[in-house]
Amino acid sequence: MLAQENAVGECNILRTMRHTSRLQNAQDRLKSEHMSVDQLLSGLRLNTDFMQQVVAWERLRPRRAKYAPLPPVAPIVRRALAQNDMTQIFTHQAAAIQAVLAGENVIIATGTASGKTLCYTVPVLHRLVENPRARALFLFPTKALAQDQLAALNALIAAGEMAIEANVYDGDTPRGKRSNIRKHSQIILSNPDMLHAGILPYHTGWRDIFANLAYIVIDEVHTYRGVFGSHVANVLRRLRRICNFYGSDPQFICCSATIANPQEHAQKLCNAPFTVVDETQNGAPQGLKHFILYNPPMIDVQLGLRQSVILTAMEAASVFLQNEVQTVVFARSRQAVELLLGYLRDTVDSEQVANSALMSSTQPKSKIAGYRGGYLPLERREIERGLRAGEIRGVVATNALELGVDIGALDAAVLCGYPGSIASVWQQVGRAGRRDSTSVALMIAGNAPLDQYICKHPRWLLGTSAENALTNPDNLQITTNHLLCAAYELPFERNEAWGEWDDAEELLEYLTAAGQLHQTRNRYHWIGEETPTRQISLRTDGVDNVVIQTRDDARPQVLGEVDLHRAAVTVYDDAIYTHRGQTYLVDDFDYDGRIAHVRSVDVDYYTTASVGSEIRQLAAAHEEQRDGMLRAHGDVLVVTKATTFRKVRRYTHETVGMGVIDLPEWELDTTGYWLVFGEALAEQLYEQGILLRPNDYGPNWSTQRQKALERDKYKCRNCGAGEGTILHVHHIRPFREYGYQRGENDNYLRANRVENLATLCPKCHRQAEMSVQQRSAMGGLAYVLRNLAPLFLMCDSGDIQVVANSRDPLTQAPTIVIYERAAAGVGFSEKLFEIHDMLLLAAAELVRDCNCVDGCPACVGPPGEIGADTKAVTLQMLQILRGEIG
Repeated sequence: MLAQENAVGECNILRTMRHTSRLQNAQDRLKSEHMSVDQLLSGLRLNTDFMQQVVAWERLRPRRAKYAPLPPVAPIVRRALAQNDMTQIFTHQAAAIQAVLAGENVIIATGTASGKTLCYTVPVLHRLVENPRARALFLFPTKALAQDQLAALNALIAAGEMAIEANVYDGDTPRGKRSNIRKHSQIILSNPDMLHAGILPYHTGWRDIFANLAYIVIDEVHTYRGVFGSHVANVLRRLRRICNFYGSDPQFICCSATIANPQEHAQKLCNAPFTVVDETQNGAPQGLKHFILYNPPMIDVQLGLRQSVILTAMEAASVFLQNEVQTVVFARSRQAVELLLGYLRDTVDSEQVANSALMSSTQPKSKIAGYRGGYLPLERREIERGLRAGEIRGVVATNALELGVDIGALDAAVLCGYPGSIASVWQQVGRAGRRDSTSVALMIAGNAPLDQYICKHPRWLLGTSAENALTNPDNLQITTNHLLCAAYELPFERNEAWGEWDDAEELLEYLTAAGQLHQTRNRYHWIGEETPTRQISLRTDGVDNVVIQTRDDARPQVLGEVDLHRAAVTVYDDAIYTHRGQTYLVDDFDYDGRIAHVRSVDVDYYTTASVGSEIRQLAAAHEEQRDGMLRAHGDVLVVTKATTFRKVRRYTHETVGMGVIDLPEWELDTTGYWLVFGEALAEQLYEQGILLRPNDYGPNWSTQRQKALERDKYKCRNCGAGEGTILHVHHIRPFREYGYQRGENDNYLRANRVENLATLCPKCHRQAEMSVQQRSAMGGLAYVLRNLAPLFLMCDSGDIQVVANSRDPLTQAPTIVIYERAAAGVGFSEKLFEIHDMLLLAAAELVRDCNCVDGCPACVGPPGEIGADTKAVTLQMLQILRGEIG
């Protein structure tokens, strides 16, 4: 994606916004007479160049506060609220508190900055004041959020002078303090990972907590979806099982961003009934907010290429920052964060330096920071404090800042592309906005098909509800892993229920037969020496992390960690790793030792890896024959290997070097959804020229193919990939051009000369054949589906992968497979099976409505990587698959 960005000319948005700024700011730039948000927006409204690229401009009207009386709580709690000027509370807060006090499990699903925290802190503090023996467990998806909430909670406790102790207990908690925290805390703040691996396996040391646990608070519950959510649901099953053992039955209080199924999601996650308090009851005030959907102008209409989303976001953010508008910029990836951070510092800081040079010889410290996973906890705390204090005026972040970490109220948010879900859009938009002033959120569409589909159909974003959060707690692989953990914690009784499984005995017997459990007369026992939680990660497919460590001085510094699979494409030998705007060269990656050694370098390029995957197994769980094709979903085995990397120059994005990645392949057991074209349908596509018939390479093909492999030493001639990679043999001059007809001529002899053959890995083979129409119709459809499916799934485009073959090695027919990139899958494949017709309709709309001529990155693929008629044949194929044409 980044490599496709084009830095051609100055961005239209920059010219427009700079012009707007200069109209009122040219007299004296050194007097800090900066434009307000209202002034900037008024100027933009009057600028026709800017407005031509605006797809939608929504004015989200200010909303007055709606108050309600505080339900009956302990006087000391009421006094603490009064000390914080909370003599009145909002209607949704009152409804939530009342429901909790009535003994109900409650989920609060209202917008960002609506005061959801108070919905659980008030009833929890009331209960602990009334019953000092009671305990509460607060769970947050990140350590940063737990630390942030502890500070707010302790402030309220101190205001009321309550004798309540609250502490964070996570992986960063010093071991010397852990015993004291377990003994004396009435409120424990933690995260699902620590609960899974550091608390539940050692529950005997937490007897007092579990025996008296009154409340389990789960914040940001919408993030517990997919694989992570499916794991967390099983962790909560284990938690409730242990509470039951110690005689407690805690209530649940959950908080969520706005999603379409809050009640269903909470009930599936916690396996309990829930009462919902949602946006219809939201009484929190809101200032005037402008939401602008901006589609960068075309730089090549025929090719469908638009101005760079990265550079456009940088230019927009720089104008806000130069006018002292505190701004957050959201980027899709860690690499994009570091690129944008560098660009903004180059642009904004250089102007600050120039201005300060006229008044002072002291270099000003940068007021722009990055924020993403991989930063150390102390670094993140420093950035959060700087944002709250106003010392940091701009921050470039991944979705790590979507969550409720307190960074104060910012004035502007710039979204660098569609973040992957409607819920994420409004979470990021919600980061800008004070309750009594104007704010702006500018979402800049990328060239990706999903971004462009939203630009063509903005009501998808602005006029529909958020998506459903999907989890699959009963995924067989996930649930059996947690059954082992639960058996370690407490032996299983015969006929004991497990979540939706009324009787888990069948699974327990399977695990016993596998030698992982031991059965006595009425119980199943774990027979290992160590807890199995050490082998199970809630957030990644594997259990290994790679440490990134400097070699710059006598005292190496740990920069961060990445999981093993991510390491294969980010910290391979000679990769450029970027941390907080500083570039580091990976000297060596010790795969077995799980450590990457890096050193600081000053280079003008970054690196990007190429990865090749191959599907080796399809096993249908459900299939249906319809419209001339078989559609199915089921189990998929995928083998993946990182093969090569490119060095890409910053700003121009030109390739300045190549290299080979020499790391082991890895297997993924997952689930998928696939389409297999039947003989009649395939014949129709052949007859109409949409697909070209598979080649018969002649009787000597096997022999010649083997000679080519041996000559090339079983390595790809383009990228060097070899051992562990499935290799193809490619005809340099297309075989079809030789006119071979079996039984009529021997033209195959010339076509199959070794000089006309080249050994290629699957990725390089696909690139070599992009100009062949046989690949382009299938490849065009695969490209559309991969980029469009996330709109229906509440997932990132990186959560799924699509493979298309005109003659698949497994099915021996034209086949498209969409598989989940998470081990065992989480239900995306089954959902795609259900929405098959809707998905094909949206795909046809996307291709038909695109303004390009022969295909582009916004529909069927980038020019140069697709055939000349790819757009036309892809649309024809979709129309045939949907029954629009015969």
